[in-house]
Amino acid sequence: MEKMEAHRSGTLHRAFSIFLFNAEGHMLLQQRAMDKYHSPGLWTNACCSHPLPGELVGAAAQRRVQEELGISPSFEPGFQFTYRAELANELVEHEFDHVFFGRWDGGLKPAPAEVMNTRWISIDEMQSEVANAPERFTAWLLVCWPQVLAHWAKNVLP
Repeated sequence: MEKMEAHRSGTLHRAFSIFLFNAEGHMLLQQRAMDKYHSPGLWTNACCSHPLPGELVGAAAQRRVQEELGISPSFEPGFQFTYRAELANELVEHEFDHVFFGRWDGGLKPAPAEVMNTRWISIDEMQSEVANAPERFTAWLLVCWPQVLAHWAKNVLP
């Protein structure tokens, strides 16, 4: 079904989230554009979206990171999780989310229709912000954050 129909009905559907880290071990965040139909202005991981019908999740992730950030990083699968979150405008995120991890040390060319801002953040700063201001982050980022942190400690720690 179409993405909006799935979000209106709360139907479980596939999604992906990409987490990118630089050489210093900092994580890339993007602030969603204000014109996004849900979670506008919230901070989230480097890239997140949905595969098109019939599209492989890894191919969709590569397509969307190029469309949103203007980059083509390499990344690998990390883990999957399922979550359900009630959003504004009577929308529901009910997703089976495939999480990918990668490294990026180059520049970014964010698409203004998708991304309002970007920033690199240390894990300590992220821990503090998630604890003290969770309302600034997307629902899916908050749900998977403990697993992302565990992956960072095992695989990214400089």
